[in-house]
Amino acid sequence: MQTTPARETVHILYGRSEMAIRLPENAPATVIGKRPMPKLADPRAAVREALANPVGAPDYRSLVRGRRSACILICDITRPVPNRLFLRPLIEELLAAGVARSRITVLVATGLHRPNEGDELAEVIGDPWVQQTVRVENHFARDDAAHADLGVTPKRGTPVKLDRRFVEADLRIATGLVEPHFMAGYSGGRKVIAPGVAHADTIRTFHSARFMEDPAAVQCNLDSNPLHEEQLDIVRKLGEVYALNTVVDEDRDLVHVNFGEVIASHLAAVGFVADSTRVAVGRRFTTILTSAAGHPLDKTYYQTVKGMVTPLDILAPGGTLIVASACSEGFGSREFRAAQARLKALGPDAFLQSLLAKRLADVDEWQTEMQLKPMRAGRVQLYTTGLDTEERELTGVETIDSVEAALAAAVDRAGDRSIAVLPEGPYVVPVVN
Repeated sequence: MQTTPARETVHILYGRSEMAIRLPENAPATVIGKRPMPKLADPRAAVREALANPVGAPDYRSLVRGRRSACILICDITRPVPNRLFLRPLIEELLAAGVARSRITVLVATGLHRPNEGDELAEVIGDPWVQQTVRVENHFARDDAAHADLGVTPKRGTPVKLDRRFVEADLRIATGLVEPHFMAGYSGGRKVIAPGVAHADTIRTFHSARFMEDPAAVQCNLDSNPLHEEQLDIVRKLGEVYALNTVVDEDRDLVHVNFGEVIASHLAAVGFVADSTRVAVGRRFTTILTSAAGHPLDKTYYQTVKGMVTPLDILAPGGTLIVASACSEGFGSREFRAAQARLKALGPDAFLQSLLAKRLADVDEWQTEMQLKPMRAGRVQLYTTGLDTEERELTGVETIDSVEAALAAAVDRAGDRSIAVLPEGPYVVPVVN
């Protein structure tokens, strides 16, 4: 965390590069970023070390011996996971152990997002050898026949329906990125399984308002978090599952990797990242500038909402929150668009009441529900180059044409000229205490 003098320039992530923002006159900025995490000198060697020394599991070579099939989950395009570093060694060890190529599946854990195909899938995989060697397929949450029904969770009765390709595999591995998540506490691990390869009924249940409005369902919190607890119960129903967990820095370079039993290894990765990403600031600000973390997270307005929620602990009541997001692919799904249209028609209070009356959330409306939090907290302004006029109106927030002009107006309006800047958006969680 550093203080930038007035009339200096700050940089925030935007699309595939950065946006340079000149500060208003006499308006110093507190730039809030992750605490430094040393880059790994040899990331591929670190992956090999993680596989040789797992958390709560045998070494990977012993683990794959005698397996008949394997399914490896990977995150979709919305997560900058360095798949290029670890997919090949995972697969090569399986082949060396005698598992047939046709019995190895890399499954993109899309949740209810669209599939990743063509050039986009190649970008996600990051290594052409993988697609040339084994099957790489997408999960489709609305394909009823593609899911196995494992009953319901014991505490809250969430239906547990998961992709058969993962359930029926002899060796099950989830891979992903561990970072703050604005509902589930932290991403990665158990979250790659549910919602990653869960049926729509499962996802719509624990994304319903009775979960989402729980005060424990917030970033950087696993204690009594209902989404986290349900995810753990789902994993336990599966039985034997392993995970490869990664942490990356602002340059998307690998700073941590581990492998092991899915729950234990995920908690170990959370322990690594928590002290870096949760940053005590010591005060609230009337003006905050943040991003949606750049590509790939700021491809849609749907994902942009995450950047609005993360800094709320340090936003003074009635303050101004300015979010910059490229939205290079536009708004998001048609279901999300419909939810935003209902928000616009009903208003925030009536929209929330309509959610509380439902047992199952409509697809993607949970992101609109999360947007209610910053809307209740203060004034939300959005800078984007990716939305048309109709889509800007559907956001439900104020859209701006200049970040610099908006910052100047915000500090003048507040009478407090101090600005908080979060260059990485939702990848950093600032807290007052």
